[in-house]
Amino acid sequence: MMKRRTFLGLLGALAAQPAMAAKQAPVRSYAGREDVRAFIAEMVERHGFAPGELQSAFSRAQFQPSIVKAMTPPPAGQRSWTVYRSRFINPPRIDGGVAFWARHEDALRRAAGTFGVPEDYIVAIIGVETVYGRHTGGYRVLDALATLAFDYPRRAEFFRGELESFLLLARENDVDVLGLKGSYAGAVGIPQFMPSSWRRYAVDFDGDGRRDLLGSPTDAVGSVANFLREHGWVSDGPVAYPVRVEGDAWRGYADGGVEPVHPVATLASAGVAVESLGPPVADDARAVLVELETPNAPSDLWLGFQNFYAITRYNRSSFYAISVVELANAVRAAYGAPPRTAVTAR
Repeated sequence: MMKRRTFLGLLGALAAQPAMAAKQAPVRSYAGREDVRAFIAEMVERHGFAPGELQSAFSRAQFQPSIVKAMTPPPAGQRSWTVYRSRFINPPRIDGGVAFWARHEDALRRAAGTFGVPEDYIVAIIGVETVYGRHTGGYRVLDALATLAFDYPRRAEFFRGELESFLLLARENDVDVLGLKGSYAGAVGIPQFMPSSWRRYAVDFDGDGRRDLLGSPTDAVGSVANFLREHGWVSDGPVAYPVRVEGDAWRGYADGGVEPVHPVATLASAGVAVESLGPPVADDARAVLVELETPNAPSDLWLGFQNFYAITRYNRSSFYAISVVELANAVRAAYGAPPRTAVTAR
């Protein structure tokens, strides 16, 4: 359940206890920095926050060097699809997905009917993100977003927007701004929504009048499905299929992108052949050729379609999206759901 302490009330209590605040003061205070002061001034002007309340919050926000380290991409050639995949496609994650599906079958069926997103993909995203709500993150969200907004120049603009959304979310939903915890990137709750996604795409799917991604698996199920639909999910459309290739012409299409821009017929003429199961694919359907590399090993190759692209709006990584696809397929089979329609190999 969401904590019912108000943003204003919490910071007022902090201001009334200077001795306690001083005792717990972080090594590096954000409140005294010019860039943070400018951000506070923007929040005051644009959204009507009281400056003293934001200053109190940022005086307690702490820089987290481990977050910057976690966000820094590994050097080229060191990412391993085999290692990444093993974190998510394994018996505990599959068995957990079956249990989650059985426990929330009604909500998942309703979400599939309402939003057009199959149950197994909703389950798989929640499974990859938090092991079905068991691991939602141990970083204070304010610390994570302050660190990334002001001490991670590579994506500072994006995270300042998320910090703005977080402060608005806290005020709108009576969330404890200094108590809410999440991932090192500032994602929160059972489905690990960024604050802006919570504000835009979360739905009250259990009908209790609140969009509670912290304590309501039903709201999480509906919100994941709504997020995917709003990002272009096509009901009954293909997601991604493994492929085999011949020759070398295909290499020019495996450019690291995630957007489906190439007609399937064009890729077929370059030696790409689908070899999996799922809804049929038309020759003029658009796809992206995804190469998943493991050092010193052959790459795995997949075709991703519009629904694959919708998953990458959740996380821009093709590793992530294919892990969701594979976990969805494994959970679906283990749960005993009907298999998808076969697609003819090209």
